[in-house]
Amino acid sequence: MHIKQKRKIEESKFCLQKRPATEGTNILICDKGGRKSSVKEARYRRLCSSKEILTVNRKFPGPTLYAHRGDTVIVDVINKGSYNITLHWHGVKQPRNPWSDGPEYITQCPIRPGNRFRQKIIFSDEEGTLWWHAHNDFLRSTVHGAIIVYPRRGLPYPFPKPYAEVPIILGEWWKEEAMVVFEDFVRGGGQPKVSDAYTINGRPGDFYPCSKRGKFKLKVTYGKSYLLRIINAALDEILFFGIAKHKLTVVGTDASYTKPLTRDFITISPGQTLDCLLFADQKPDHYYMAARPYVSGINVTFSKTTTTGMVKYRGAGLHGRFSSSPPLIPYLPCFNDTSAAVNFSGSLKSLASKDYPVDVPLTVKKRFMSTVSVNTFPCPNKTCDGPNGTRLAASINNITFVTPSFDVLEAYYYGIRGVFGKNFPDRPPFVFNYTADYLPLELQRSKRGTEVKTIKYNSSVEIILQGTKLVAGIDHPMHLHGYSYYVVGWGLGNFNESKDPMNYNLVDPPRRNTIAVPKNGWTTIRFRADNPGVWLLHCHLERHIIWGMSTVLIVRDGKKPEERILPPPQDMPAC
Repeated sequence: MHIKQKRKIEESKFCLQKRPATEGTNILICDKGGRKSSVKEARYRRLCSSKEILTVNRKFPGPTLYAHRGDTVIVDVINKGSYNITLHWHGVKQPRNPWSDGPEYITQCPIRPGNRFRQKIIFSDEEGTLWWHAHNDFLRSTVHGAIIVYPRRGLPYPFPKPYAEVPIILGEWWKEEAMVVFEDFVRGGGQPKVSDAYTINGRPGDFYPCSKRGKFKLKVTYGKSYLLRIINAALDEILFFGIAKHKLTVVGTDASYTKPLTRDFITISPGQTLDCLLFADQKPDHYYMAARPYVSGINVTFSKTTTTGMVKYRGAGLHGRFSSSPPLIPYLPCFNDTSAAVNFSGSLKSLASKDYPVDVPLTVKKRFMSTVSVNTFPCPNKTCDGPNGTRLAASINNITFVTPSFDVLEAYYYGIRGVFGKNFPDRPPFVFNYTADYLPLELQRSKRGTEVKTIKYNSSVEIILQGTKLVAGIDHPMHLHGYSYYVVGWGLGNFNESKDPMNYNLVDPPRRNTIAVPKNGWTTIRFRADNPGVWLLHCHLERHIIWGMSTVLIVRDGKKPEERILPPPQDMPAC
């Protein structure tokens, strides 16, 4: 989906058509002139079998949305199918405009079949790679695509201009219909069925059955550089990614520039993006690119497989002959290598230059500490698929978020009572050794609720996210809508309030919208609450958000007109 820009605002139509799996699926995209780009359902063949999936422009992954820093894009979402749908523009801050953010029953009620919703996507200081995706149920497994935000017109990148730019979207594939997997998962109360393959740009690669002919290939020219815009669109897996014999130089994270960081591999969590320079400086040949999961939790089910693509040098392999046959495969860490995962993420630093300065709050007015945990609820006669017949859940500060049937934003804006409470705690309700090997079973049970935290406009905010070992200690990629934040500190074990803040990086901390709280560890983020609205904070592992690892931050209006939420659009979806 290439949306052409004209000055500040350019209108384009994004027409969504969705039907149940038995009837097929369909998405329609139109441009400003009304030309239809692709209007049919798409049947895709993967892993020796075919199925119909929801596609955009007949593409899986979906088409790319292009913008420049500071642009505004209008997107008309038209649902002509039989299921509800919402779309989220992941990492776009949407200043004063939570109405178009997209999470179901948080900032809007879903777009019901036969209805439409015009979303205004307001870019501000984002520059780099973001992405868009469905924000309800398992629909984002195929309903997703890249967002590329260029510098303001006429301005260069803060690194040498690459010869070419290539989106690399990492994902998952199920042989079954995504909604069937989702419904079975919710019904059973245990872990979801693991995917049948990981994918690079929608293709599994050589190590899966019936997949060699369709793998993703990147052709490169010796001596040139390439900007890989890498997105983790997988539902449930943190991934390692690398290219054999080549190093990757990270120059951006979550649409914010970084100091160059060169590594043999990267670690990328669901929801995150990384901009990486690839230098074609090796012997002209063919080399595997590969991704496989990093999973730290005990008894957590996942697929121990590897997806591959191919980097092929132009001029190599003439007459089908390569110097290395089979191709070389990159070194990637073991599935449970926590040290490799956290050391990569912990090495990233903001560019912090004159043109791209940091603005990390040096002092904070509002400080929160929140535990992020996996929990359980009892099931009648122990009939669920969780541990010992329980139903698995998740929580922030021991509250398992219950999604309301009316969206929080409209309830807040219009003063409608009974939709949410305001009692989300500033600190964990129970203080214990969060990362101990053995914890009392009674701590596993959380409390259900729809509680939010209200924050005064322009407050400087610090949130300490503390992982626990309840049920299963595991990494949690935490995503905050409406903001990018500075990751000023992280560590393993329990956060020490007297010692750990002494080691905060307040000079050039990385700026993210999604950060993985390490297994049995903690992460501290800071930001200035200068974007009024209703903003979701949640784990980007899909099973965890479904289990309830979410809360809502409501940033109140300021005193000036430009510090207040914009008026709602006239076509907000009805609840």
